[in-house]
Amino acid sequence: MAVSSLPSKYGIGTFSKEAREFVDFLEKAGQRLWQILPLGPTGYGDSPYQSFSTFAGNPYLIDLETLAQEGYLRRQDCERYDFGTDSGSVDYEKLYRFRFRVLYQAYQNSCAETDPAYGEFCRENGDWLEDYTLYMAVKNIFGGRSWIEWDTDIRLRRPEALERYREKCADEIEFYKFVQYLFFKQWRALKEYANKKGIRIIGDIPIYVAFDSADTWAGPELFQLNEDGMPVAVAGCPPDAFSKTGQLWGNPLYRWEYHRESGYQWWIRRIAHCRRLYDVLRIDHFRGFDAYYSIPYGDETAENGHWETGPGYDIFKALKAGLGKIDVIAEDLGFLTPSVLRLVKKTGYPGMKVLQFAFDSKAENAYLPHNYTQNCVVYTGTHDNDTTAGWFASLKRRDKSLVKRYLGIRRDQDALPALIRAALSSVADTAVIPMQDYLGLDGGARMNLPSTLGRNWKWRMEAGACTDGLAAEIRAMTELYGRL
Repeated sequence: MAVSSLPSKYGIGTFSKEAREFVDFLEKAGQRLWQILPLGPTGYGDSPYQSFSTFAGNPYLIDLETLAQEGYLRRQDCERYDFGTDSGSVDYEKLYRFRFRVLYQAYQNSCAETDPAYGEFCRENGDWLEDYTLYMAVKNIFGGRSWIEWDTDIRLRRPEALERYREKCADEIEFYKFVQYLFFKQWRALKEYANKKGIRIIGDIPIYVAFDSADTWAGPELFQLNEDGMPVAVAGCPPDAFSKTGQLWGNPLYRWEYHRESGYQWWIRRIAHCRRLYDVLRIDHFRGFDAYYSIPYGDETAENGHWETGPGYDIFKALKAGLGKIDVIAEDLGFLTPSVLRLVKKTGYPGMKVLQFAFDSKAENAYLPHNYTQNCVVYTGTHDNDTTAGWFASLKRRDKSLVKRYLGIRRDQDALPALIRAALSSVADTAVIPMQDYLGLDGGARMNLPSTLGRNWKWRMEAGACTDGLAAEIRAMTELYGRL
């Protein structure tokens, strides 16, 4: 359940009283984990996997009512703008146009320079905060364009240009710092509330960063870029049964040799930061650490890519040495080679099992519950899948018949509850069910359709959906299968 999908008055789910009410619902329902999507500031396509910073937080998730209670805003400031009128969908265009105006009012009312907590936050996070806030301020000067289109001196971070823009953008830089202070203050309060209720947060870490990001601009040595800052090659997936031309993600690829020589310090810093934000880390596209797909920059499809060797176990050995034990879920979906399977096994991290991938007429399919081992996390579906009700409705008659035979049911309407029970009753140590599935929602509530733009990341849960009756049903199933 994404934070953005929570109900709220102001266009998108936030760290609000509704978020705490959702935590209360999870506690009533006997749950111990809440998995969310990445919390970074969203960029191209509104995707949380294409963020302007791997360290920063999304300003849209800051709760305006909390700011009003703390005296940063008046209530009429919150209600002055139209953030979208559809309670079931996020209107990102309206958020982009108006949200920062309200946050700037809060900044102007703040007296941030005299707040010791704000000063401490800036000191503790200076290693990423300085670059991120300058990046956002300069980005605005250049009309929101990616850093690769900026003037040469600031694009290449020449010292005199950095100094000149820091002076020119001083107030805006301070504003972006203050926004990050508010974000982390509110998120930590919500996480602490959840932890006190016995609920741990599973955070989601994209393996790659966006090209249009402070990370790439401030650390070009980390990535496969040429002298002008342009990518040599970019990330994606090869053609397969789902996509004839493959998936062209466009993220810059890592210069793994540099990371190895530097003792993976950037990764240690990144994971340490995430561990302060979350209790468990789900690392996206885990197979990219074993081997990654490299597509020549400028290609319009992923067809001409090739596989390159990743860092393998070396990076996880460095993370363990630098940070100790980390609770990680390895997103090991897709075509898995023997070397990927060996890497997951060597790390000891649980991999993922998705029931929607299970029914291809082969009894040895690794996603069928009778093939699970305990050290895994089972899902009915993920944010990249259709809702389970939508998925089942779209199946061919033959495939529906296979699902029903496996689950021991006769009626189509029994498939969704039976699939949830199949996940909960499996031997998997952990089961995660998307909120849309517990609510029985069809494909209209799908969160993301990969490789498409315009309709994704928008779904929101209606107010009042988390009833005591639903909590009791979930709790009864959780108890029945020994997962309380």
